[in-house]
Amino acid sequence: MREEEILTVVLVEEVGFTLQELARACTVSDAWVLLHVDDGLLTGSGDPAAGWRFSDRDLWRARRMWAIERDFDAVPELAALVVDLQEEVAALRARLGRAGLADL
Repeated sequence: MREEEILTVVLVEEVGFTLQELARACTVSDAWVLLHVDDGLLTGSGDPAAGWRFSDRDLWRARRMWAIERDFDAVPELAALVVDLQEEVAALRARLGRAGLADL
């Protein structure tokens, strides 16, 4: 008889990543995250003195920006613009899909 492992997952409200957790998840330095927050390219929520919290969207955005900066030797502002455009394209595709026009 085969034993099966049961995995239980509990979903909690979005807690967010600390600055250090975000940096580690993106394999960048804390200074890289701080620079991008100071420049307005990443937005942390909360009080900076108590520690910012970053969402999963911030994680996705930071990973994409770092990849663009690294792979194309792009300046941070250009990487952020590319990520903004990627997000916009995804949103427009989702709207087309909801309208039944995804195959156009």
